[in-house]
Amino acid sequence: MTKFLFAYHGGMSPSNPADMKKVMDAWMKWFEGMGKAVVDGGHPLGQAKTVSAKGVAGNGGANPITGYSLIEAKDIDAAVKLAKGCPIHDGGGSVEVAEAMKM
Repeated sequence: MTKFLFAYHGGMSPSNPADMKKVMDAWMKWFEGMGKAVVDGGHPLGQAKTVSAKGVAGNGGANPITGYSLIEAKDIDAAVKLAKGCPIHDGGGSVEVAEAMKM
């Protein structure tokens, strides 16, 4: 099995507790549905800065990452299939799927 990083972009954060619970329940159901494929459920991310050799280039870059997870799947197509069920899509966000290369 190969590990894949799911980098979440965008999405909405609900402003009231009832909607927040609904969103969190959807994420937990999605993670539970993936079972042992979930290596690390990850975390939402806050403020970001892009750093290059020339210094700090602003806040977050063009498409800032809003969270991540580490998933195990047989190949990238299987990982993409898992990503299609992500609740972030309901809030207008997306999932970037990248293979964690073995070194």
